[in-house]
Amino acid sequence: MPSSSQAPLSLVIAGAAGRMGQAVIRAALTGPGFEVIGALEHAGNAAIGVDLGPLVGLPGIGVQVTDEALPLVAKADAIVDFSTPEASLALADLAAQARIVHVCGTTGFTPAQEARLRAAARHATLIKSGNMSLGVNLLAALVEQAARALPGFDIEIVEMHHNRKVDAPSGTALLLGDAAALGRGKTLADIKTQTREGQTGPRESGTIGFASLRGGTVVGEHHVYLAGTGERLTLSHMAEDRGIFAAGALHAARWGQGRGPGLFSMRDVLNLAPGALI
Repeated sequence: MPSSSQAPLSLVIAGAAGRMGQAVIRAALTGPGFEVIGALEHAGNAAIGVDLGPLVGLPGIGVQVTDEALPLVAKADAIVDFSTPEASLALADLAAQARIVHVCGTTGFTPAQEARLRAAARHATLIKSGNMSLGVNLLAALVEQAARALPGFDIEIVEMHHNRKVDAPSGTALLLGDAAALGRGKTLADIKTQTREGQTGPRESGTIGFASLRGGTVVGEHHVYLAGTGERLTLSHMAEDRGIFAAGALHAARWGQGRGPGLFSMRDVLNLAPGALI
């Protein structure tokens, strides 16, 4: 966090009514160094017009949720965004026009949408990650290292989330899969196996498998299994509070100030360069 002599960072928070949006609002309002100047939701959302304080169980601050992004972005230092792919693309374009920081924790982008984000990053400081947790991003670096060190081991990724989650595998599982594929010198798209059912035959060597579980109120649980002959290595992370993702996103917003345009990840924020030994 900045010292008391530094001006607070002006934030716009997108996806304000969602679980993560509320967690970011709460963290920014209760921690030093940030000023929330606005929050966004899609037109027609029940939170439109609601003061951000009561929205997250705090006293009112005189700032309401709106669906009008442009006036807010024009005054902001950074956007912190946990919304939808379509909304994130529009915000990335606005961040590029304003040449500000866009911290994007949205998941579920198509390849074409990913290309649009890369285009926006030519002018915006775009920090994008399927998981903003500091611990998860350290885990990804460890997974990459393990996959490289154990080339003959099968890799399976199992994730579990609450019963309201709409995408699978989770963005975090895909982040871990990308790290494992990088350790093998491949891209995840080339070696990913998403589901198995029925008579599948033997496991195809060199692939990375995924399994998604949904139930209850689980915040997030991820296990990466590296299975060899006679031994198995398990690397895991359990999220117990969404506050860890909010804290990571705010840390990224501060890190991005003065950074210049480009597409960055949380591994950049943590100086965990791909291929680096931990």
